[in-house]
Amino acid sequence: CWGGHSIGREEYDYSKEVGYELGLRSLDICTGCGPGAMKGPMKGAAVAHRKQRNSTGRYIGVSEPGIIAAESPNPIVNELIIMPDIEKRLEAFIRLGHGIIVFPGGVGTAEEIFYILALLLHEDNREQPIPLIFTGPKESADYFYSIDKFIGLTLGAKAQQLYQIIIADSGQVARKAAEAMELVRDIRQENKDAYYFNWALSVPHVLQSPFQASHENMANLKIDTDMPTFELAVNLRALFSGLVSGNVKAEGIASIEQYGNFQINGDPEMMRALDALLASFIEQGRMKINASQYRRCYDITTSN
Repeated sequence: CWGGHSIGREEYDYSKEVGYELGLRSLDICTGCGPGAMKGPMKGAAVAHRKQRNSTGRYIGVSEPGIIAAESPNPIVNELIIMPDIEKRLEAFIRLGHGIIVFPGGVGTAEEIFYILALLLHEDNREQPIPLIFTGPKESADYFYSIDKFIGLTLGAKAQQLYQIIIADSGQVARKAAEAMELVRDIRQENKDAYYFNWALSVPHVLQSPFQASHENMANLKIDTDMPTFELAVNLRALFSGLVSGNVKAEGIASIEQYGNFQINGDPEMMRALDALLASFIEQGRMKINASQYRRCYDITTSN
């Protein structure tokens, strides 16, 4: 389960409801291990597991040094994995998980979305059965429709077909997830793949190499309509990763204080859409837990 650390009460309660429904179906939970939408599904699943006398529930947290220094693991986590960098962390989520459920979030959640879309758009992963569900309460419908619209504008209809959006129906989310687990299990058995780790997933080197969120690297990211879809998804993932660094990571915050805001440049239509998307994140308080203290770490310009 992916989602933001800074979310509203309705969204947190809904993430618990989904976790509860998943727990009733004996599913275990893996998240980024922090607060908000990373804690809610674990808490809900833990309650469901206990009601069913299930004492072996697993609540796996996957983090990395820059994140865990800013956000400590939530108390539900019973297995903690700390990867060396954000890229290895993202890869670990996909290798370990059998399906991905995305709750509302901010730029960190957007980074995770574009990471998995980049993987699924790569030609070597066409046959990968990785169910992807976007979900939230009715109050969050506009959030996901905005994300969906941005994905359509940047990556096209093919990328939009890789996920489904389910609003305000925790039972439906859990049923879809449980059905998908059976499909994943059958395919892995048929291909003689491990069930505990997705060895068949192809992760291109560009998605394994750490992206250094320097001012130079952020300014040099190419965001244009004439790019191959996979490359554009990779660069959008890197862009959102840089914004995460500028928002919450100590080295990113220090760099912003020293050199000023990151400069983001690209295709005019995409930049207008990106500006609107990020502005909605700020307005909804999704950038930082202490939303009132948030100061924008980026400026957006266009290539024309």
